[in-house]
Amino acid sequence: MSKNTPTPHISAAPEDFARTVLMPGDPLRAKFIAEQYLEKARLVNNVRGVQGYTGSYRGIPVSVMASGMGMPSIGIYSYELFHFYHVDNIIRVGTAGAYSPSVNVRDIVIAMGACSDSNFASQYGLPGTFAPIASYELMKTAIAKADEKDVRVHVGNCLSSDVFYSDNPSAVEKWSKMGVLCVEMEAAALYMNAARSGKNALGIFTISDSLVTGEATTSEERQTSFTNMMEIALETAVAMG
Repeated sequence: MSKNTPTPHISAAPEDFARTVLMPGDPLRAKFIAEQYLEKARLVNNVRGVQGYTGSYRGIPVSVMASGMGMPSIGIYSYELFHFYHVDNIIRVGTAGAYSPSVNVRDIVIAMGACSDSNFASQYGLPGTFAPIASYELMKTAIAKADEKDVRVHVGNCLSSDVFYSDNPSAVEKWSKMGVLCVEMEAAALYMNAARSGKNALGIFTISDSLVTGEATTSEERQTSFTNMMEIALETAVAMG
């Protein structure tokens, strides 16, 4: 595969991205973060409407770019950023559904590990089961930044699922029994790409709905109101330099 830029999915030049990229799933959340938090933000990618911006936060260059939905999508974008654009850190800032009764809507989860029902890891031909985990340095820093903001976070396992509308009615209970806090659709692939490339990744999620209670937020709330998660990620980016 050619390592020339632009890539098939990113129209930017190599120097257009900062060392650390915040990666929401929603392009409109990427736009919101850039407009609300980054100084002198400029659009560096808009291929397929997947908006990427680079600016600065507290004087440190930071980028934000959407990943789209699902592991195949974030697998492409994170791979290209890690391998072709010299990005060292990707922090996923996404939404998740609570699996645990101890996790409430609008709580924040930092994913130490990412279970998965995906076949993504099969490409590596491993003689066993791979356990996708976050970068310890990013995770430690994010927890410290949450403490500084006096924001309570849950730290533990998430599930990265290929399926949004599951046909298995017992899945939530089974994963919850194993201590899985929430479900989302991207982190495991991001963690595997980071591991394979020797880079760093972290997932920070705001709980948008609960599979336990049925409570849910609106699409507008998911796009613009989960600011504690965004600010923890931005402060973590600054700490990484």
